[in-house]
Amino acid sequence: MLTLSRWYGRVLEAMMLLAGLLLLVMTFMIGADVVLRNIGAGGVAVSNELSEDFLYLITLLTAPWLLRQGRHIRVDIVLRVLPPRLAWALEWAGDAIGIACCLYFVWYGVGVTAASYANGSLSIKTLVTPEWWILAPMPIAFALLTVEFVFRMDRLARAERGARDDAVSAA
Repeated sequence: MLTLSRWYGRVLEAMMLLAGLLLLVMTFMIGADVVLRNIGAGGVAVSNELSEDFLYLITLLTAPWLLRQGRHIRVDIVLRVLPPRLAWALEWAGDAIGIACCLYFVWYGVGVTAASYANGSLSIKTLVTPEWWILAPMPIAFALLTVEFVFRMDRLARAERGARDDAVSAA
């Protein structure tokens, strides 16, 4: 399981690299849009739409890595003052609820993506694209979050009973 977890960590790091590259592209695109508008050349017509799509994709690409690093929203301070066994049980409960929520969003995301594909729905703004292209990353990201919750539970099972020390947002 540790080898698989390390491999999965590398996949998440590659996703973070892709998210960083998208952010860089978006930054240059917005900068080019501003410069071109200011010199009267009209700007980059798709910059607003692509920026929205990039922000959505960046969020989905980074979420599993952020969960692995403990950079997500938590209430560690509460867990630190509880008795260790209760804190450990709450960690388990939180991860179990996280898995349930993620699996729901995988199910929902697959459903809406499949429906959009079957209906031939289009996103019509500056660009005209199949809507399912925009929807497809959601179930994938939530499936990856589910996998990370499983790894978290494995690490928790092997750890000392108490609030987890790995992947916490506060020291």
